[in-house]
Amino acid sequence: MEAQDSATATASIAVPATPPASHTAARTESPAGSRRGTLLASLGVAAFSLTFPSTAWGLESFGPWSLVALRTILAAAIAGVFLLALRVPVPERRHWGSLLVVAGGVVVGFPLLTTLALRTSTTSHAAVVVGLLPLTTAAFAAVRTGRRPSRTFWGAALAGAAVVVAFTLGESGGSLSAGDPYLFGALLVCAAGYTEGGRLARLMPGWQVAGWALVLCLPLALAGAVVALMAEPVRPTAHGLVGLAWVAAGSTFFGLYVWYRGMASIGIARASQLQLAQPLLTLAWSVLLLSEQLSPAAPLAAVAVLVCITVTQRTST
Repeated sequence: MEAQDSATATASIAVPATPPASHTAARTESPAGSRRGTLLASLGVAAFSLTFPSTAWGLESFGPWSLVALRTILAAAIAGVFLLALRVPVPERRHWGSLLVVAGGVVVGFPLLTTLALRTSTTSHAAVVVGLLPLTTAAFAAVRTGRRPSRTFWGAALAGAAVVVAFTLGESGGSLSAGDPYLFGALLVCAAGYTEGGRLARLMPGWQVAGWALVLCLPLALAGAVVALMAEPVRPTAHGLVGLAWVAAGSTFFGLYVWYRGMASIGIARASQLQLAQPLLTLAWSVLLLSEQLSPAAPLAAVAVLVCITVTQRTST
C-alpha cells in the first residue's frame, strides 16, 4: 500500500512543466488571445507601413549603407537597454541559429536590400515586394513548421496578393526598375526571418526575439557604420533625422516587438496575411509625406484586400 502511494506521489510530481501541445494550441486559439494577437500584429503592420517613406526621408541625409548601419545601431542600443534593465538571460544555444536567421533576414538583409532599391525605385513601386511578402511568408511557414493552411486560406492569400501586385504595378506604370533584383532578394530573406522569428516567439517573448537579433548585429553594424560614414556623404536635414529615428525605433524595434508577439499568438500564416494591407498603407503615407500621386483605384483595392484579410483570419490554419 505504501509502495502504491509512493508511486502515485512520484507520478504526480513528474508531470511535465511544459503544457501539452493540445493545451497550448487551445490557449493560443482562444477568442481573447486571437483578438489580442491580431491587434499586436496589426500594430506591427502599421509600423512597417512607414518604413519605405521614412527610408526615403533618411536617404536625403545619409547614404544607403550608412542609413542601414545607423538604424541597426540605434535599434540595438534600445534593445540592449531593455535586455540589461530587465536582466534577461542569454538565450539557449539551440536558439542561436534561428536568431541568426532573424538577424540576417529582418535586421540586415531586408533593410539593406530595400534601401538600395529605393535609390532608383519609388516607394509605390517598392510596395510590390510587401504585396508578395504575406504569401511568401505563409509558404515558408508551411515548409518550416509543417502546418498546412486550408485551401480557402490559400485561395484568399493568392487573391489578396494578386490584388496588391496588380494595383501597385498599375500605380508604377507596370514597368520593372533597376531596383527590382534588390526587392525580390529582400522578399526572400525577410520571409525566412519572419518565419524563424515567429517560431522563436512561441518559446520566448517576442520582444526578446527582436532584441537578441538586434544585439547580434551590433558588432557588424558598428564596423559598417565606420566604413560607410567615411565613404558616403552626410547631409543632416530634419527629414533625414526623423526618417532615421523612425526606421530605428519604430520599424526595427517597436514594429518587430509587436509583430512577433502577434505571430506567436495567432500563428505565422494568419499574421502574415495582415500584411496585405501594408502596401496600401505605404501608398497612403507616400501621398501624405512624399507628395506622390495616388489613383482613384486605391479605395477599390483597399476593400478587396480587406475582404481577403477577413477570409484568412476566419479560416482555420
